[in-house]
Parts: sequence; structure tokens; C-alpha cells
Amino acid sequence: MRMVVASYNVHAFVGTDRRFDPKRVGAVLAEIGADVVGLQEVQDRGAAPHALDDLAESLGAHVMRGPTFDRTHGAYGNAILSRLPFGAVERIDLSLPGREPRGAIDAAIETGAEPLRVLATHLGVGSRERRRQVRLLLQHLRLGPPGVRVLLGDMNEWVRGAGALRALHRALGRAPGPRTFPSPLPIFSLDRIWVHPTVRVCRLWVHRSPLAACASDHLPVAAELRLQPVAASDLTPADPARNLLYQEA
Repeated sequence: MRMVVASYNVHAFVGTDRRFDPKRVGAVLAEIGADVVGLQEVQDRGAAPHALDDLAESLGAHVMRGPTFDRTHGAYGNAILSRLPFGAVERIDLSLPGREPRGAIDAAIETGAEPLRVLATHLGVGSRERRRQVRLLLQHLRLGPPGVRVLLGDMNEWVRGAGALRALHRALGRAPGPRTFPSPLPIFSLDRIWVHPTVRVCRLWVHRSPLAACASDHLPVAAELRLQPVAASDLTPADPARNLLYQEA
């Protein structure tokens, strides 16, 4: 089974032209055609009080919210859209004292193939904050049955291979860091996707289009996965993707 997962910081549906336009974000997601998308900086507001639900309906997707705090116009935070049914879902609090509240959504996706968990997050802006949040995420990922694990989101790490990224690369395998920010002329690799085991990844890319360049200040990043049938989905010691995550599990 092949499927596409993606991560997209939608900047509260406000584009680089400062226009609030959830439908434009929906059009970008339609261009990608992902089966599962982790969204960051999601917020319903003003004349579109149900923007996320309307977006999910337009894409034929189920929606799972992970708000982290309330702003003037309403709840703000993460979300996952999935064209496949959700299984068990858990919301993880990554907030630290004195910092903007942060969180993650850990969702099982019912693929009909091997087990798949997608964890969508948006890490903090402080380096120590991110390192602690990554430790919490990795502790969480080590729980649960074997299967494919996907960690995606805006990692807020401005230097390639630095800081909190090192621990994620060690545990989940080194993931590419294509440039996604700012969207008109991307310089920084803020948005990432890790897939474990890494052999399940067919390709990973940044979605670039005229629409994506203005719909948000970030570009979406996407990955195509190859999932095994249930009978063949068990990971064996011979799997070259075995690493710290499973050795410590």
C-alpha cells in the first residue's frame, strides 16, 4: 500500500499577502493529494468560524484537533486531517512554564495494512525547550505496539542538524531537511517528516507551487510511504532501519 503524509504550517490561514483565506490553504492541500496531513497554527476566526471543519469536508477527510491555547478569535494549535479513519488518538501536552503552550497529537491511522501512528507537533522557539519536548516525544513514541511511526511538524530548528534534531536523527533515522521557510524564497528547514523504519519512505519533497508560495509563510513538506500487508508487517532484527528507538523500546 502506498500513501502520502504531509506537514503544513498554515499560519492561521493568513497568507504572505496578509489575507485570511482557508479555501486557499485547502487548494494547496488538494494539489498535494495527501492521505494524512498534520497542520500547525490552525485557527478558526471571524467570518469562517468553522474553517477547519469546512476544509476537512472539502478534502473528504476526517479531522482531529489538538488546540494548545485560546486566542482572541478562538482555539489555536495543531490538527490532523486524514482521509483514512482514525484509531486511538492521544493529545500530548508539551508545555513548559513561562513558554507558549505547545502540544502534539498522536493518532493511529487505520490503513488496512501494517499499523501506522502519526504524531503531529509544533515545537517551541527556545533551544532548551525544544530539547526537552523532543525527549518527551521520544519517550511517548517508544510506547505501544510495533509498526510504522511518523513524526512530523514545524520543529522550529533553524540550523540543520543542530540542537533537538540530533536526538531525533539518532532515534528515528536521519531525515532530509528540505527548505520550507519563508515560502516565497525558502532558506530554512523548519518543517520535517521522520518515518521509522526509514525503508518505508519512497520519496520526500517540498510542495512548491504559485499557490503554496502565497497561501502561508511556510511551504508544505510531504512523503510517500510504502506500507506492508499486515502479514508481512512485523519488523525483524535484520531490518536495516532498526535503531535506537526499537533497541530501547
